[in-house]
Amino acid sequence: MRTRVRGWRWRRSPLRRRSDVVEAWTVLAVAVLLLVGAPLAGAAAAWWAQGEARATAAEQRAERHRVRAEVVGGDSGTPPSMQADGRHAYRAAVRWTEPGGAERTAVARVPAGTRQGDVVDVWFDSRGRGVPPPVDGSAVWQHTVTVGVCVAVGATAVVLLGHAAVRRVALSRRLAEWEREWARTEPRWSHRRA
Repeated sequence: MRTRVRGWRWRRSPLRRRSDVVEAWTVLAVAVLLLVGAPLAGAAAAWWAQGEARATAAEQRAERHRVRAEVVGGDSGTPPSMQADGRHAYRAAVRWTEPGGAERTAVARVPAGTRQGDVVDVWFDSRGRGVPPPVDGSAVWQHTVTVGVCVAVGATAVVLLGHAAVRRVALSRRLAEWEREWARTEPRWSHRRA
């Protein structure tokens, strides 16, 4: 039956080696970094990502405008593209009336299954090009959470890899210490001369 003595690396003992002390401090540092450092890094990255995503969304809302337009023709030669909400969109010719009364026609993204004569909402940028709708609040939060989780997981991986490296070095030093001690002790036990 094996008995574990907790905290033996912290106590004074003639059997305690320097590598044991280093390993004990490393375990403490790893625990603090995993319980405090990684979540804080994830939260800080998420906070930064949310600010950037909100700024991008505000910029897109200022630059893009929505128009209710009638589909006047389809462009069957273009492959569908994926919209932000996961639906496929095709490019089609649309026509709308501007506030001044002038009619305009352009090619814009329309949802899959849209037929000629259907009225759809399309988005244009300041140059008149068809663009996807601006990023909404749920996309900002999705980006925020994704960045935060990825940074927290990355910080955890770095801490654990660092801990593994320190343990490997401590083990190699411990084995070297044992080898030196055995080289001094073995001649007395075996009665051989070195």
